Amino acid sequence: MSHVPDITLDDGTTIPQLGFGVYQIPPAQTAEAVRAALDIGYRHIDTAQMYGNEAGVGQGIRDAGLARDQVYVTSKLHNGAHRPDDARRAFDGTLAALGSDHVDLFLIHWPLPTRYDGDFLTTWKVLEEFAADGRARSIGVSNFTAAQLDKLASGSSTVPAVNQIEVHPYHANDDVRAYGQAHGIATEAWSPIAQGQVLDDPAVTAIAGEVDRTPAQVVLRWHIQRGDIVFPKSSSPQRMRENFALFDFDLTADWMAAISALDRGVEGRRGPDPETFDWIPDR
Repeated sequence: MSHVPDITLDDGTTIPQLGFGVYQIPPAQTAEAVRAALDIGYRHIDTAQMYGNEAGVGQGIRDAGLARDQVYVTSKLHNGAHRPDDARRAFDGTLAALGSDHVDLFLIHWPLPTRYDGDFLTTWKVLEEFAADGRARSIGVSNFTAAQLDKLASGSSTVPAVNQIEVHPYHANDDVRAYGQAHGIATEAWSPIAQGQVLDDPAVTAIAGEVDRTPAQVVLRWHIQRGDIVFPKSSSPQRMRENFALFDFDLTADWMAAISALDRGVEGRRGPDPETFDWIPDR
């Protein structure tokens, strides 16, 4: 079994650098997918209230026969629950769905600067409550820009443990990553293979041929060597195993540079712009 390194967060806790994401896995299939991932060796599961599959995550952990403290679980606040009492109720719902008395990491999912009068600081203070009472071992944010992180810092002494943002070779998001590095905020990369679009890139396939690995393994290894926390998603056990096998090979500095050179800036973004995204789904 591959050894997954831990990253120490600014609050002193540790997080496995490689995890398993359950975004877009249907709720009825989540428990099976999570159990399969845990059987392979994953010990970090990333979910969210808006994914609708937190209960499946909890069930998958139980089905795998693992104690709760053997698995690192992240969830994220629903976009429709930013107001303090709504956030408290939503967090209670997360713990109930997981069947747990805590989450290891809880995030504000989106800053929503055009909603709630642009006030995500009040929401952040509610997450500080969850950290203070131990029900969230760490707290952080997702999809925050450097300017939004600055706004958060101006009104709070609590540094987010992580910022989960879109990162892949076509959208390296290095300005936000650099802000995190300068302020003790770890970067988690979502859409790490650009929804599969980077896997056919000639630069990636050439390197994959050189190291006798799949293009996905090469791109995920690029993330690992850059220090990103990454959690690829797949319902296929074979693909889960491939995505887990990242720690017995290395990319040279030249190969790392070749992949980094694929960055297209904002033109390479596959997801929404955090400065304008304001979607609140029906519950």
